[in-house]
Amino acid sequence: MSKVVCISGCSRGLGLAMAKEFSIRGWKVAGCARSVNRLENLRSALHTDHCLHPFDVTRAEEVETFSKLVRSELGEPDLLINNAGKINRNAPLTKVSPEEFASVLAVNLVGIHNMIRSFVPLMENVGRGIIVNFSSYWGQTAAPEVGPYCATKWGVEGLTRSLAQELPSGLAAVAFNPGIINTDMLCSTFGKDAENYELPDDWAKQAVSKMEELSLSDNGKTVIG
Repeated sequence: MSKVVCISGCSRGLGLAMAKEFSIRGWKVAGCARSVNRLENLRSALHTDHCLHPFDVTRAEEVETFSKLVRSELGEPDLLINNAGKINRNAPLTKVSPEEFASVLAVNLVGIHNMIRSFVPLMENVGRGIIVNFSSYWGQTAAPEVGPYCATKWGVEGLTRSLAQELPSGLAAVAFNPGIINTDMLCSTFGKDAENYELPDDWAKQAVSKMEELSLSDNGKTVIG
């Protein structure tokens, strides 16, 4: 029986690359993003059964609806990848608006919490599964002008370690540091220098292999992709 991977933020960048690579390897793919058009483009690129649904990870009720849909169409996830993320526009903290700070916090932390609340109980019911929360090098270091993003990624590290201590036997949670990849998010921070880094589709081949190899012994760890 094919395994099921559920990926948030799968319509672009790393999420899109992972979804395609997992499908190539025979996994059933559940995915969500806010863009209907981009999800439709992904649908045509998948080779296996899939469940793609547009919604906002910051809205708990929409995440809950999606979790029920995934369970009905594909079954409980073997791998839950909380990839949806947002970065602030480069600016010192004194110049970041409260609205922008709250928006980064909502996607990068509240969104992960919503996914955990809706999907982890399904995984607990079947007694298996690994939760992968996307972190960053800026989850253990910091840089100027990306304070809100750094704060949320440090938060992902702490949230993951706490979750790891709460999970029952058969489940594990890891923080996943993807490295520095040439994505739209990196371009917003690095500008043209982002072109010096690996593209998502190339990155996904190695990263998906690492995620396939994750085991219960990795519970609470930070894994570098």
